[in-house]
Amino acid sequence: MRTKPTRQRGTAGSANFSRVLGTVKEAGLLGRQRGFYITMLAVLGVALGGIIVGSIFLGESWFQLLLAAALGVVLTQISFITHEAAHRQIFVSGPANDRTGRFLANAIVGISYQWWMNKHTRHHANPNTIGKDPDIERDTISFTPEDASVQRGISGWITRRQGYLFFPLLTLEGINLHWLSLRYLFTAPKVKNRVSEIVTIALRISIYLTAVFMFLPVGMAFAFVGVQLAVFGVYMGGSFAPNHKGMPLIDRVTTVDFLSRQVLTSRNIMGSTRAGNLWLTMFYGGLNYQVEHHLFPNMPRLHLMKASEIVRKHCAEIGVPYTVATVRESYSQVIAYLNRVGISGRDPFDCPMVSQFRPSGV
Repeated sequence: MRTKPTRQRGTAGSANFSRVLGTVKEAGLLGRQRGFYITMLAVLGVALGGIIVGSIFLGESWFQLLLAAALGVVLTQISFITHEAAHRQIFVSGPANDRTGRFLANAIVGISYQWWMNKHTRHHANPNTIGKDPDIERDTISFTPEDASVQRGISGWITRRQGYLFFPLLTLEGINLHWLSLRYLFTAPKVKNRVSEIVTIALRISIYLTAVFMFLPVGMAFAFVGVQLAVFGVYMGGSFAPNHKGMPLIDRVTTVDFLSRQVLTSRNIMGSTRAGNLWLTMFYGGLNYQVEHHLFPNMPRLHLMKASEIVRKHCAEIGVPYTVATVRESYSQVIAYLNRVGISGRDPFDCPMVSQFRPSGV
């Protein structure tokens, strides 16, 4: 779905964002919460250690797959904190955030921090903007009819059913993320800390795979790694996808002010109670408040709930649509959108009814 949003250019658009930014600053919502993140890292460190110890004690048992799933969840939660470090949400010092994020991404999760920084920075600058947002570039899934129309063979078959296949495909997203980050490190013309990232990630993957295959039978070891990557992929992909997929797309030439661009292309996932929203914030790493995260990228996750009240009221006053959905509604909208795009890319001569009654060989 493309849009040419109603927009306020120049001083009007800037003034709208300046007003809401001033209110947010007065409320103290841009202040760091270092204690919260240190506590989170400590809890996740204990959980990671518990999984390792538990795996050693379990030995050759298929209950290891439960620990593999738990490992996928813990690594995703660590990825959320890596994302927050990249946005300067943890420490005032930029280098301190980068050191933390790089260590967590490379040494713990096994994904390039620099690749993520490059990709995610471009996304934040131009969310859902065709030709500029890397998150809507054609991959296994197509996000525009034009991209869907060029898919052929197996890719075309998947594209026409991509909404229904969304969650099954996410089981492969963990492998995809590792592959994309490594490819970036080896092929991008200029990468900061290229050698150190390659060495750290290679060591991390080698230690992980050696430990798994040394202590478990081969079949069980493959199953352990497969479950861990599948859970990691579904959790990661399922956390990022509802934020923008199915929201308006902006073409290459339309000029939209900052506040309108970020709000119109983002969707918040919220419940009906404050406690429910707090739980969602922890589960999604703050990504459920996508509108506020895009407006104030360096805002710690626990401040996003309060900021949403301010932004929602401000958007109502200036007439900018502010989208909120429940968890179920958000995924339903994403699946419906992906199916519409997939079907729109179908060969115009490939009519399902004609195909059904066409004689074989014709």
